[in-house]
Amino acid sequence: MKVVAISVTEGGRQLAERLPFERVHGDLGTTVRRRWSEVDAFVLFLATGAAVRIIAPLLDDKTTDPAVVCVDQAGHFAVALCGGHAAGANDLARDVAGLLGARPVVTTATDAVGIAGFDVRPGLVAQGDVAGATVALLDGRRAEAMVSDELVALEPGRVVLRPATLVLGVGCSTCATTEEIVALVDGTLAEAGLAPASVAEVATIDRRLDHPAVTGLGLPVRGYAADELAAVEVPNPSRIVADAVGTPSVCEAAALLAAGEDAELVVPKRTSTTATVAVARRSRPRGRLSLVGLGPGGPLLRTPAAAIAVRRAEVVIGYGPYLDQCADLLSPAQEIVRSPIGDEVVRAKQSLAWAAAGHSVAMVCSGDAGVYGMASIVLELADEVPDVKVDVVPGVTAALAAAAVLGAPLGHDHAAISLSDLLTPWDTIERRLRAVAEADLVVSLYNPRSRGRHWQLSRAVELLREHRSTTTPVGIVTDAGRPDQRLVITTLDELDAAMVGMTTCVVVGSSTSRLVNGRMVTPRGYRS
Repeated sequence: MKVVAISVTEGGRQLAERLPFERVHGDLGTTVRRRWSEVDAFVLFLATGAAVRIIAPLLDDKTTDPAVVCVDQAGHFAVALCGGHAAGANDLARDVAGLLGARPVVTTATDAVGIAGFDVRPGLVAQGDVAGATVALLDGRRAEAMVSDELVALEPGRVVLRPATLVLGVGCSTCATTEEIVALVDGTLAEAGLAPASVAEVATIDRRLDHPAVTGLGLPVRGYAADELAAVEVPNPSRIVADAVGTPSVCEAAALLAAGEDAELVVPKRTSTTATVAVARRSRPRGRLSLVGLGPGGPLLRTPAAAIAVRRAEVVIGYGPYLDQCADLLSPAQEIVRSPIGDEVVRAKQSLAWAAAGHSVAMVCSGDAGVYGMASIVLELADEVPDVKVDVVPGVTAALAAAAVLGAPLGHDHAAISLSDLLTPWDTIERRLRAVAEADLVVSLYNPRSRGRHWQLSRAVELLREHRSTTTPVGIVTDAGRPDQRLVITTLDELDAAMVGMTTCVVVGSSTSRLVNGRMVTPRGYRS
């Protein structure tokens, strides 16, 4: 999403500098008019009345207009001015508010009363009289809505929600053009009475995976080897195709393979001069599970990819405090599944089960899901559900957040060790601590101390002292990246375990680590 933040006053400029977007300071009106059609959203540090006068002549259609968010001079409010759902202004207002410590102002009726709008249902595309059906819903009247991948009459008051159930199988010659394939696809779908909005992806032979005519359809493309396609029974095999590419079918076989188990070939092979198309219907949408690292705390250190993954999910599952950490990303349209601490295996199996049922799922973790998080156990269990696609969305892990606060303690080789012996025997942890100490590595200590584990940190310090000077710098960062962040820089000899809790990351320097202007630094050796 391409966002431009524009300011006209010095106060607005200072606020804009806190946002991770392109920033422009100066003639706001000229910039908006010149760039209206080339960006996805504007954040205007301007009064809403002035903003309305600037954008009013530019407004055309909510499906194509960019989102506009206004922020007041004091940075108290982030107002979604236009493009609430269609362009993402409501979500952008929440993001900007989180980054500035402001209050999001969202006036979209369904958002205001906590009702899931028809046009924000994850996994579904709304068509028809969305506005009329929404008004009926808000007024407590019956709203007509149906879920279908078939073309139906879009009557007043009716909303049709399109599920991602169709897969296009495509075969083509080297000389095929995008125009030819688009015309073939459009004609095939129209003749079969199928909605283009329900087409989830394109499937083809692997040698055509990057063909411009295939990628030109603007959909995700999946490729299969010839031997995989040849193993699929199809109604219209071709000896000519088999001799040319090693499989008697490309479009029909690819569509069926991509649609998964129990798929139905709803449109057999259709041909043009240099291309073939077939359509398969999934018995259920293909499930997807995203393992999302939310970062250490506030939205400022949360990646855009993490926010997108959570917002697009139909089901969001996680340990309760982690769900609270991303509450600004959740909506009434989503199924929210809270899980208590200690139920990690159950949580992993739940998330995979939701995805196996055809849902888009986000499992949220603090920090990075792959660093002492849920990614490992989920991926261990994922072999049992091979039809689920699992993605890992990285986040800023505690050691990196703490290091940024301290300065540059991880500037050279370093290690991370968890002091929790709930899953790892303490003897193993001690061996690793000794190895790190002897190797003279900076070490970040995760899970250093809790109410039930109060002696492990002191023992770790004893082991590190065997190979470290008592004056080795130690950084203690609690709640890194959160409003109540606390920082102490001390030495290995003076480290007070009472200052450390479960939300603390302890960074112990190496023999070369030192303090430079109050910042902890481990030189890489560039100056020498």
